[in-house]
Amino acid sequence: MAGGHHGSSRKILMSSGETKRDLRRQLREEGARHSDTAKADASERICAGLRQREIWNRSRSILFYSPLADEPNVWPLASEALAQGKTVALPRFVGGEHPYVLCRVQNLAQDLVAGQFGIPEPNSGCAHIDLKLLDFVLVPGIGFAVAGQRLGRGKGYYDRLLTKAIGFKCGVAFDWQVVADLPLEPHDVLVNCILTPTRWLEVAPLPRF
Repeated sequence: MAGGHHGSSRKILMSSGETKRDLRRQLREEGARHSDTAKADASERICAGLRQREIWNRSRSILFYSPLADEPNVWPLASEALAQGKTVALPRFVGGEHPYVLCRVQNLAQDLVAGQFGIPEPNSGCAHIDLKLLDFVLVPGIGFAVAGQRLGRGKGYYDRLLTKAIGFKCGVAFDWQVVADLPLEPHDVLVNCILTPTRWLEVAPLPRF
């Protein structure tokens, strides 16, 4: 698996009148051109690449996300992390000013229910866990830029969550979701790296723990 900044990024550049909404549309259209089989294969390569990373193997507590159809599937890593004795957490939507709480998941088959958006999330019986206690955060997005910017789904939910993260933030993306540049707004949180099926792009120094 390639490291550093090898490989090319899609040259989707923002004109002065182009908005994040336009870029979301472009990236969704690009994703729709790839078959479910291609996405499944790419997801397997992403998981394989992460297994090779020392920082991943050293991490003891991890925030996962429940993958949507247009996001890399990282579920195999969740069951592996549990089998290795790692702490696994997932967001649960509660709404309000801070719309997500994080909950510890100990059994993927028993602890998850369909949330407000139909996304699997921890049930109400799962214990809350402080984001500051998690040392590795898997971050989904519509797109990422090579400098670490993230393009979310437009509501800012995940950005508000990430502002409290002190662990290593790893953006997870298909190759076509990595672009040359993204507009950066004050509330945006940069990731430390971007993992794709072919690349590990380090944006910020690796933490020592």
